[in-house]
Amino acid sequence: MSGKSTVPRYGDLITATYSALKILGGSGKNEEINEKVVELLSLSDEVLEIPHLNSSLSEMNYRLAWARTLLKKHGAITNSARGVWSVMPEFSNVTTVDGSAIEKARHKNGISSKDAMINDELEDMPEEVRPWRKKLYEVLTKMDPHAFERLTQRVLRECGFTQVEVTKKSGDGGIDGTGKLRINGIFSFNIAFQCKRYRGVVSSGDIRDFRGSLTTNIEKGVFITTGSFSKAAVEEASSPGKQQIDLIDGEEFITKLAEFGIGVKEVKDYEIDAGYFAKL
Repeated sequence: MSGKSTVPRYGDLITATYSALKILGGSGKNEEINEKVVELLSLSDEVLEIPHLNSSLSEMNYRLAWARTLLKKHGAITNSARGVWSVMPEFSNVTTVDGSAIEKARHKNGISSKDAMINDELEDMPEEVRPWRKKLYEVLTKMDPHAFERLTQRVLRECGFTQVEVTKKSGDGGIDGTGKLRINGIFSFNIAFQCKRYRGVVSSGDIRDFRGSLTTNIEKGVFITTGSFSKAAVEEASSPGKQQIDLIDGEEFITKLAEFGIGVKEVKDYEIDAGYFAKL
């Protein structure tokens, strides 16, 4: 049996996503919505860690991205430029939705579920699963590890870090680089980072090992991966009483590359209005 069979169906995720937004007060960001869906459906860590094929997303996050998009297509929710999803005013008094019906309506033109989810031509494709992100993910995971460290160095500099240095190739005790982060030109923190060019899921053990490698002069750690973090890893990174570790997963890293234009160029496209020409 495939691991994907343990992941909830799209219809169930659509219903749970809408319920999560209602519970959150009618609005929420991706992470908040996803966490609430996991809670509502009582999903295990094992299910959450199933990777999606050829993507830095987990299978759950891939399906949840589509769940939000299908709810938007249905007119139940919308999203702002800042990535906040909210329930439409017309649905303010609607407590639940039929996710299965919404999914079926999506394929009324005879397009199969699988084809609809992977068709590159779909104008309503979620940003998280756009073809360019998949291609970039493949490029990143095939990079030389030391080249990936240099790329990470560049991204951190663009994020506002200074004095970013990559450590020697061996004997670094789990630390791939160091730097400083200055806030408002007044406060500064010594940081150390580790970057994993990785297709899988980073575990809580990886976070503990990284934290254990931090010296006393390091005030914050940053763990970067092309993969994703397990729920236990996220919890370990923010454990009370321990040195806090900031996490950047593959999706966020790809977003940063696009935001800063590092190895990525935005391409303008045009939609043809065939009706206009037909009327001439």
